[in-house]
Amino acid sequence: MAAQHPGVVDGRRVAIVDGLRTPFVKSGTDFKDLSALDLATGVVTELLQRSGVAGDQIDQVIYGAVITDVAGPNLAREIVLAGDMPDTVDAFSVSRACATSTQAVVSGAQSILLGNANIVVAGGADSLSKPPILYSDRFVDVLMDANAAKDIPGKMKAFSALRPKDLAPQPPAIAERATGLTMGGSAEIMAKENGIGREAQDEYALRSHRSAVAAWDDGIFDDEVMPFPVGPEYSTTVTRDNIPRRDSTMEQLAALRPVFDRKYGTITAGNSSPLTDGASAVILMEEETAERLGLTPRAFIRSWAFAALDPNWQLLMGPSFATPVALERAGLTLDDIDVIDMHEAFSAQILSNTQAFASAEWAKRWLDRDEPIGAIPDEKFNLYGGSISLGHPFGATGTRQITTMANELERRGTGTALVTQCAAGGLGAAVVLER
Repeated sequence: MAAQHPGVVDGRRVAIVDGLRTPFVKSGTDFKDLSALDLATGVVTELLQRSGVAGDQIDQVIYGAVITDVAGPNLAREIVLAGDMPDTVDAFSVSRACATSTQAVVSGAQSILLGNANIVVAGGADSLSKPPILYSDRFVDVLMDANAAKDIPGKMKAFSALRPKDLAPQPPAIAERATGLTMGGSAEIMAKENGIGREAQDEYALRSHRSAVAAWDDGIFDDEVMPFPVGPEYSTTVTRDNIPRRDSTMEQLAALRPVFDRKYGTITAGNSSPLTDGASAVILMEEETAERLGLTPRAFIRSWAFAALDPNWQLLMGPSFATPVALERAGLTLDDIDVIDMHEAFSAQILSNTQAFASAEWAKRWLDRDEPIGAIPDEKFNLYGGSISLGHPFGATGTRQITTMANELERRGTGTALVTQCAAGGLGAAVVLER
């Protein structure tokens, strides 16, 4: 694969021909009775119908979730079997924390560029309303002993060993295994390390909400967010995200108490991305295939890069490591990029990364580069809100961003876009799109 332009191999180029997402809603609200598979199957089915691409034209489905269902861990394959595609469609699932669906897109692009597929559906979903709840190790041991027992007395003897504390459920871990810290706890460290104050964080959160509300008012999301029926006999339809706050003010944000460091912290529910349910997907196609089918690409994938860093340092600085590599592979600088969309895990994470982008000292120390990545002008950055205001179903965010940026390039008729995320485990992702 050529170092400068990984998005073109032997004349093959990967087009994003369409993308779609469900509304993103706070966990425990409109989608509380739906699984990630329900959401994913719904959005993929609707995407195929809208695009005019038939299920039997799909070569591969690449999909992922961060909170996986133990009854169906290969979510991609379950989508094929539950949707409008032949059982013969290949499918596999990926996981890269908050960059999961970006990985799905890159894996799909690589499959197309290598000639292994011509049309790929890629995306991700998560339902934080329905996380898998585990039993304690002791309870599992007792269940296994009881299952192995030959008779009723043997089974009863196994269960007699249980104590009340053994019955306590264990929800999915929200702390980093390597550090023992929640992501918010790591964001607190970043805020202190980088001098990111509470007021600046709240100001950014307010900007995100105002941008998201304006985007909905201006119809930006009308064609990329599907109405999703819910309830008995699908009696109710969810048509919009329920997280953007039209009435949010600095006074309201300032009144919120810190969540992760209650005494000295600056990270609150208001300047963090909320727990969210939702799904998203895109259709990727080899350029000549799109031409043959009469489909107009919205954008092309020019380059991508992933990065990893020590999670004990600054966990969420991945965009500042992945971006310069993606830009270099694209043969571009940040000044050549027309619009930039960075995943908003926390205001502190966003402001830490944008500060690093602009810093020559930071670039020299951590990237061994003489020049900074570049300062990001406000008029190019997160134009339509982000994960703080729109929500963050972990597996769905990457293709949400890619869809919005591909549509933005289509509206402009030309240009380049950078999509980037931080992710748990000290990971980062960046993708450059062009039209």
